[in-house]
Formats: sequence, C-alpha cells, structure tokens
Amino acid sequence: MKNFLSFIFAGIIGGLIAFGGIKYTNQSNPDLAAENLSRQVNFINQKPTAGNFPGNFTEAAQKAMPVVVHIKATASSRSSQSNNQNPFGGFFGEDMFPGAPGPQSGAGSGVFISSDGYIVTNNHVVSFADELEVTTYDNRTYKAKLIGTDPGTDMAVIKIDATNMPTLTYADSDKAQVGEWVLAVGNPFDLTSTVTAGIISAKGRNINIIRDKRRIEAFIQTDAAVNPGNSGGALVDDAGRLLGINTAIATQTGSYAGYSFAIPVNMMRKIVDDIIQFGSYQRAYLGISINEMDAELSSELGVDISQGVFVEGLADGGAASYAGILPRDIITAVNNRPVKTVPELQEIVGTAKVGDVLNITINRKGKIKDIPVKLKAEQR
Repeated sequence: MKNFLSFIFAGIIGGLIAFGGIKYTNQSNPDLAAENLSRQVNFINQKPTAGNFPGNFTEAAQKAMPVVVHIKATASSRSSQSNNQNPFGGFFGEDMFPGAPGPQSGAGSGVFISSDGYIVTNNHVVSFADELEVTTYDNRTYKAKLIGTDPGTDMAVIKIDATNMPTLTYADSDKAQVGEWVLAVGNPFDLTSTVTAGIISAKGRNINIIRDKRRIEAFIQTDAAVNPGNSGGALVDDAGRLLGINTAIATQTGSYAGYSFAIPVNMMRKIVDDIIQFGSYQRAYLGISINEMDAELSSELGVDISQGVFVEGLADGGAASYAGILPRDIITAVNNRPVKTVPELQEIVGTAKVGDVLNITINRKGKIKDIPVKLKAEQR
C-alpha cells in the first residue's frame, strides 16, 4: 500500500512540474505563445477599386479609346489666312505654310458625346476649315459638318451622319481633386488612339492663351503627356469617365514639356448643349469687373484675407448691381463653394444658366454677407 501511495504522490508531483514548465516556457518565449494562439490567415484575391493606387489603366483605356476620333480639317488658302493668327497655331499638328497656294490642313482629336454622331472638339481644331473628315477608332471615315463654336472657351461641336456611336459616362469635374490619376487619350503626331497617364496637378488654371475678350479659362492642369494632335481629345479619370477636353500645353518648343490643360467637363456640357440647341453658347453674366486678391490688395483694403475675387466695378443694370453687390466687395464663395481665384468664379458662372440664382458670399469691410444674384444674359 505504501508503494502504491508513493506512485500516486510521484505522479501528482510530476504533473505539477510539467504544467509549471509549460507555463514558464510560454511566459519566457512569447513568440511560442503567440504561435499557439494564432489563426490561419485567409488571403482574398480582390481586384483594386478606382481611387486606390492603380495597378494599370486597362479598363479606363478600353472605355475611352473607342470614343475618341481623329479629325482632319482642310481649308482653302483664302480661309486659312485667319488660322495663321490662331493663338493655338502649331499645337494640334497643322501643316501650315503662310502664303502658300492650295489647300492647307490640320489634324486633331474629338470625343463622341452622343450615339447619333455629335462630337466635341476645340474651336482651334476646326474653325478655319472648309472640310472636316472624321476617322473613328475602328477606322471608319466620315465627312463631318460644323454645328457651332465658341471662341471664348475654345469649344466646338461637329457631327457625322452615324448611329450607335460609343460614348462615355461624365465625371463631375467640380469634385475632382489634385493628385487624382487621369488619362489623356488622343492622336498626337497622327499616332492614333494614344493613351498617356498622369495626375491632376492643379484646377482652375488661367494661362492666358485664349485671345478673346469673352474668354473663360479655368483649366484642369495635368502632367499627362499631351502633344500636337491631342487637342480636342479626352481627359478621363481612372474609372474611364470623361473629365475634360484636352486643349493646350505649356511649352517653349511646341511639344510636351511637362504640363497640359483641359477644359472641365462640367463647363463643356453647358457649352455644347447650348451650341447643339441654340447654335451658340448662351452665356450668363454677373456684370462685374474683377481682379484677384493678393497680400498687397488685402493690406490696402485693410482686410485679413488674401484669397478671393475683388469687385473693381459694376455694369449698369447688371445682375450683380441689381442684387446689391458693391465695388470693393470681395467674393469668397458661391453656393457655399469656396472661391479663391478669378478662374474659379468664371467657371461657376460659366456653367450656370441665364435666370439661375447664385448665392454669393462677400466680405464687405470685414463683414460677411450672402447675396442672392439672378443671372442675366450677356449685354452686347
């Protein structure tokens, strides 16, 4: 019996020692303890969504390329003389010899905006031409007619006799942000269906390239490579939605040098809808002369803001004057959207319709006021 009790006692002691040893080992080696408690990791092969850092742009490019067309514009010697003064001359790949006899031509890009053949492009691509020829992504060729242009925004609409043409979903260019990925799709140097990528570098950019007293420049600036022949082509976001119309480049050589500029799609839509419906852009006006705020003007006015739009003067009977805006007011927002620059204000007004009411926030001698302004038609 003694021996039996001894075995039982030894077993209990051995169990306690073993249990204590395991506990001590786990405490002194946390990696081992963690390993004992860890679960299996499940990997999911999930495709990145738009807005993440893109692995590639294949889907966006496949949506955009069939919608972009090649435009060949041809003019007689006589009609092309006006093109020699074109501020965009040389940008979109024209073959121009001032004073040379015979027809002259240029090439650019365009974007289908309807399935029945309406195409948006730049005014400088087509305004000088007597004949327009459109080649689609699948190499079909059509004669096109000019529907209308707006030199002040460098926009134009042409049309081919066709059906079932591809189109793109529109993005909201107001919501696009600096740093977002974009693609430029067009025909640089007659290299059809070329796609380049970059990011939005700035918004509301004025580069003083449109030589028209009624000009509106509020470009989306990107670093996607754009060259002669891209003009009138598509700027799309990484989901393949139309964000703008490529229009100009900043360059000393005539070729891409780092930055390109596109007309925002929200402005484009208003302009081309008016051109198709009325034959011209039905532009609304505030009736003010303006300048951009800076530190020097802020100090002169004795206000603590250096961004906004300074009202220098008012047109008699204009919308702003009628609503109660005064000279020396500073416009800081429209419809609760901050306004820091002249192009931003021009873009907002440019996308509005005659008769629309804009709620304009002003700083008047340091006091903030909201003034509703009903837009009037352009006074000619």
